[in-house]
Amino acid sequence: QVQLVESGGGLVQAGGSLRLSCAASRSIFTINTMGWYRQAPGNQRDWVAVLTSGSNPNYADSVKGRFTISRDNAKNTVYLQMNSLKPDDTALYYCYAVFRGGIFWGQGTQVTVSA
Repeated sequence: QVQLVESGGGLVQAGGSLRLSCAASRSIFTINTMGWYRQAPGNQRDWVAVLTSGSNPNYADSVKGRFTISRDNAKNTVYLQMNSLKPDDTALYYCYAVFRGGIFWGQGTQVTVSA
């Protein structure tokens, strides 16, 4: 089992930045894959970014060049640095982890980008 807690969301103007954090309940040395999805009102949940041990990060085309995913193993935390934010980035952002064949989700953190 893995519990995930996101933080760092908020209200920001277009062009601004936010950094989301996802704290895991266990050492992320043991978690091969962690990433982020987002869900805007009325839309499906869309994949944003993923970080797999030993591989380069991958990003959705819509955020490539603006978002950066990283991990701090000592803090058991994964981050999503979001720059040049756009109103279309407004969504509930969810962290996920793939661990021992299961997928675990956090509760989400709201990001709202005003025009």
